[in-house]
Amino acid sequence: MTPTDIDRVQTYLRRLLGAERLRIVPPARQGLSVEVAVEDEVIGTVHKDVDEGETSYSVHLTILEEDLPPVPRSAPKRPAR
Repeated sequence: MTPTDIDRVQTYLRRLLGAERLRIVPPARQGLSVEVAVEDEVIGTVHKDVDEGETSYSVHLTILEEDLPPVPRSAPKRPAR
């Protein structure tokens, strides 16, 4: 992704999600992923795809189990889907 792509995607995501702390971080070196971060915590990646002249951007968010709050003791069990 070019610096212009990164700026445009960041502006769009900040507006869409109402999250001014969200940043799109260019890779440290060629060949690495463009990262999505909230302040200093990386939460995912962004990938650019050009197919038949149309450009799209995919955002992949990763949530680690260890980052989630604990399960409440009284939480009802939901059936698996």
